Amino acid sequence: METIKLILDLLLMVGMAYGFGFLYYGLYRNITARVHGRFGPSIAQSFWDSIKLFSKETSTSFGWMFTAGPIIMASGAVMTVLFTPWFNHGDHLLGLSPYGNLLVVLYFMVLGPLGNALGVGSSGNPFGAMGVTRGLTRLLALEMPFYLALIGLMIAGGTADIHTLMSQQSVTSNLMAHPLLFIAAFVSFVGFLGKSPFDVVGAPQEVYSGPAAEFGGKFLALALSQSAIFSFAKLLLIVDLFWGGADTLWELIFKTFVFFVAAVFIGNVYGRFTTAQSVEFLLKVPTVIAIVGLLRV
Repeated sequence: METIKLILDLLLMVGMAYGFGFLYYGLYRNITARVHGRFGPSIAQSFWDSIKLFSKETSTSFGWMFTAGPIIMASGAVMTVLFTPWFNHGDHLLGLSPYGNLLVVLYFMVLGPLGNALGVGSSGNPFGAMGVTRGLTRLLALEMPFYLALIGLMIAGGTADIHTLMSQQSVTSNLMAHPLLFIAAFVSFVGFLGKSPFDVVGAPQEVYSGPAAEFGGKFLALALSQSAIFSFAKLLLIVDLFWGGADTLWELIFKTFVFFVAAVFIGNVYGRFTTAQSVEFLLKVPTVIAIVGLLRV
């Protein structure tokens, strides 16, 4: 019975992350369109597009690595969701979180960009290679302040266990107790979501469709799905680490939505950075803030 319960719990976590991820992505497209003075697609359009793409045949392949790339990407997104607890208490939507900690989650978060680079690199498309190069360069700069901020949290809490870090925020959230660490992590978080001003990787005006240039059919569907799941997983993680997690589903939706709207606001206010500008900004501003916050801890 326990095994069946765990399997159902895991399937529910992935399914809900898939749904919420596409819901937020649809809202992002809709809100951005209204800011630009136009009418965007329906909120559910991205979800239906992914379903439609799964039913299409893939006409182009560049070998086994091109096939394995999206699978590795999706594996990283799914495992991040499964090892990130959804709630503070209860027996549901905990997944595999009792068997892992923050270091495990950070490891799985790297699988997405790694699979992307391996799959796209095998296609030989110059636009894809350009997007991957930009993405990996930006990723190194994004990880620096994010990892420093999380190291600060682990030092302050004396643990790498996400559940313990959540329970320690019953009185004061880390957002209030360690504001410098939160600011540094949140700037990186916006970049991890692929939102402006850090969206140069797939900027259509510059590199066509970036890493996804050769993806189509099921490959593209898998890439879109992992992006949606990954985005919600990162929202879960930032809520758990800095806002004390949640006790109910409605509380979780509210908290993730707040961070989502903040990221959308930043993306619609600031123009797109070039790769060099992104790296320079990330190393000079949030990294320095994270170092100061770490020294303060």
